[in-house]
Amino acid sequence: MENKAARTALGPTFQVALEQWAPESQRLIHDPIAYQFLPAGLKSIVSLCRLDFFRKALLRLINLGGPGLRGGLLCRKRYIADQLNLALHAGIHTVVVLGCGFDSLVYRESCLSSRQVYEVDLPQVIQAKEAVLHQCFGQVPAHVKLVAMDFDGDDLCRTLRQAGYTANEPAFFIWEGVTQYLPEGAVRGVFELLQPAAAGSQLVFTYIRKDFVDGTNLYGQKYLYRQTRLVKQFWKFGLEPEAVGAFLEYYSWKELAQAGSAEYQQRYLTPLNRSLSAMEVERVVHAERIAD
Repeated sequence: MENKAARTALGPTFQVALEQWAPESQRLIHDPIAYQFLPAGLKSIVSLCRLDFFRKALLRLINLGGPGLRGGLLCRKRYIADQLNLALHAGIHTVVVLGCGFDSLVYRESCLSSRQVYEVDLPQVIQAKEAVLHQCFGQVPAHVKLVAMDFDGDDLCRTLRQAGYTANEPAFFIWEGVTQYLPEGAVRGVFELLQPAAAGSQLVFTYIRKDFVDGTNLYGQKYLYRQTRLVKQFWKFGLEPEAVGAFLEYYSWKELAQAGSAEYQQRYLTPLNRSLSAMEVERVVHAERIAD
């Protein structure tokens, strides 16, 4: 677990594990598995959150680092899970998770046990995740295939085909929390690699608003901008909401819906009576592959 990429991939899973301390009736994500994916140090922190004062202090600290970052992350995960379940009930049988990290979605959704799932990430992340799955389940669950590849150089479809994937039928692709870390050419390259996907396939992906990446609108996130664009400079790519449709159309995908802070508030946070906010700089897109 010492590799930097593997450590970075643990951040969202840590937030999901923390969410399990929310009252069950208000919980955005019900996930008893996420905790098991964490190393001992993070497990200790999550366990200490049973103490009300510790949990509140930790959540305040997290919010200071990026107001709405935690709420946005949890809401996007809930939105993706909702779209996935709708697609499964509509008859899609194959799921491909691009940049899976230590996300536990495909292990907590029981309806996926009869489907074929491919989880794709960097070799070091896949190796670490495989070790965690063996600790949790004794083996990698039979419905999941872990696929190691470098998005910046490997051929996605060829790598997936070698793992058993076929593009003969529609699939559901998840590409969460990745695009901002890639240069534009690499993002476009992934869409080109998705060209063989069957018509009727669905894709959900997240992106950061371009005006935030450019620094023209910080949306009240000065610290986040400084960390991601000035100090570490690891957020590289962004889109504007109104440009997403044309971007997708170029690669034969059709925008079905977008969601961001306003939609999260209406769909999840208000009905669940949560005081969380969701940051405006990140949005999620739901798209469908159309015939060439």
